[in-house]
Amino acid sequence: MNYSQSNREIKLIALDMDGTLLNNQQEVSNSNREAISQAKEKGVQVILCTGRSIMTCHEYAKSLNLLSNLVTVNGGEIWDQGKLLERNALQSEQVQWMWELSQTYGTKYWATSIDRVWRNQMPDNILAHQWLKFGYDIDDTEIRHAILKQLKDKPFLETSNSSPVNIEINAAGINKAQAITKVCDRLNLSLDNVMAIGDSLNDILMIQKSGLGVAMGNAQEEVKHAADWVTITNQEDGVAEAIKQWVL
Repeated sequence: MNYSQSNREIKLIALDMDGTLLNNQQEVSNSNREAISQAKEKGVQVILCTGRSIMTCHEYAKSLNLLSNLVTVNGGEIWDQGKLLERNALQSEQVQWMWELSQTYGTKYWATSIDRVWRNQMPDNILAHQWLKFGYDIDDTEIRHAILKQLKDKPFLETSNSSPVNIEINAAGINKAQAITKVCDRLNLSLDNVMAIGDSLNDILMIQKSGLGVAMGNAQEEVKHAADWVTITNQEDGVAEAIKQWVL
């Protein structure tokens, strides 16, 4: 919490969506919308950096005029004005194994292919599809830890979460931080000039590696500890508060 603005001008704001930009009704508040607009008027780049797929975040991005350098699926894809710049897929055999693990433990799950989000059902031939992310929803802590342990034993997988009761899996090395690094390279910016805002473990690396890492007031405790500053909650327009504090 000792962040100082000296020598660090914020030139890019990276925003998580669920639990961060969006309130609990899955809406972008007028205050958040206005703060983003004011930051852009000041010449600051604003990007969405989300665990959502392009299919479930495009309309939000369009309504905010944030279709440039759009990071989706925890860094699994990077888009620019509807054009795919980069895709980092899971191996289909890995997804098959993770699905079998869900069947063994009887958990809820979801999976993001390049053209659809599957929830608690999968296509007949998993190997015939191209996959970006797999996830589990597990209320039982013991089962969640047991599955997480097996996932972490696989060096080709990257694990995180977007809520305390889920697990999200991307290909190894694929996360929001590496995606923002690539966006900064495209824009000729330094990570020191980035403010990243998020609430969950899939945000923690981008919060740690950005010049200013901001945790939401509703963030998981581990994320708050990793952040330079903690704003108010997503229900209280915490994104707008952070932008006003550090950019405007």
